Amino acid sequence: MSTIRLTVNGKPVSADVEDRTLLVHLLRDHLGLTGTHIGCDTSQCGACTVHIDGCAVKSCTVLVGQANGSNITTIEGIANGDELHPMQAAFRDNHGLQCGFCTPGMIMASIDIVHRHGSALTEDILRQELEGNICRCTGYHNIVKSVLNAAGRMTAAQAAE
Repeated sequence: MSTIRLTVNGKPVSADVEDRTLLVHLLRDHLGLTGTHIGCDTSQCGACTVHIDGCAVKSCTVLVGQANGSNITTIEGIANGDELHPMQAAFRDNHGLQCGFCTPGMIMASIDIVHRHGSALTEDILRQELEGNICRCTGYHNIVKSVLNAAGRMTAAQAAE
């Protein structure tokens, strides 16, 4: 057993966990943050994507000890109260989801993609970078449309700051 200390969605967290505990299991089982989904346990689907220190990571591939001391953001931590994050709003407005299972991971990965590419983000770059996130329902057209729409919203909001 090890004691780990993290900041999760802006709140300090301390937990005693087995060394083999995966971050996804800490988030879901110990902290009740079930928006981070377990899809494959092999890092193929991306449903478990969270941000560790601002970078998108598949949480089924990270031992909790590796994240010790890190700042973790999950889908539950990106909205500002009742105000959706621009990526969440764009997914809603552009019908970027159907069953919703992949949506949290898709949104978290997409936020990271927009942060890294900014106004240089193209549909081709986006499609290539989303290859690690699987959606079995939508065919990706509305997901891509949502992310590109959100990129414009995020860039405009950043410029306004």
